[in-house]
Amino acid sequence: MPSLPSFARLLALVLSLSFPVGSKADEVQDINQLFRTGDLTTALARADKFLARNPNNAQARFLKGLILTDLGKSAEAIQVFTALTENYPELPEPYNNLAVLHAAEGRYDAAKNALEMAIRAHPGYATAHENLGDLYVRMAAQAYAKALQADGSNQTAKAKLALIRELVSGNKPAAPAAEPAGANP
Repeated sequence: MPSLPSFARLLALVLSLSFPVGSKADEVQDINQLFRTGDLTTALARADKFLARNPNNAQARFLKGLILTDLGKSAEAIQVFTALTENYPELPEPYNNLAVLHAAEGRYDAAKNALEMAIRAHPGYATAHENLGDLYVRMAAQAYAKALQADGSNQTAKAKLALIRELVSGNKPAAPAAEPAGANP
């Protein structure tokens, strides 16, 4: 899955180009610009002020979730994205961002469910499909590592874990025998 800050900034840019223009849109664009330049504290304050007047603005709420994510306030970001999925179930992006946050915290089942909801909302949403693939890779690595904890001599699990690590890192895998039995993915 893409890293949270770079993915969030890219998504903010894409979303900023897909909403209508006007004074509200200009204000949200200003918040987005603050976010993209890294002025997160000001961006959050402006988003909160805007949302106090426009509590149902999906774009501003989404942007607030991105800002909270970049600030490392995952629990608050999860609340924002969850509320968006409840109010706007047709939007795939909040589900996708929930999945990224859940996966970052090791809650792979919750991440998988959120990505499946994103895909149901928008079957052609390539980012959710890619993130689901990345999630399955993480889940597979976790399962192979557990298999090795149970049986450190399992050469098949060692080889598969090495292949996953190669896939994720882009490096050549270590010899399967070099993998420790309790390796974490």
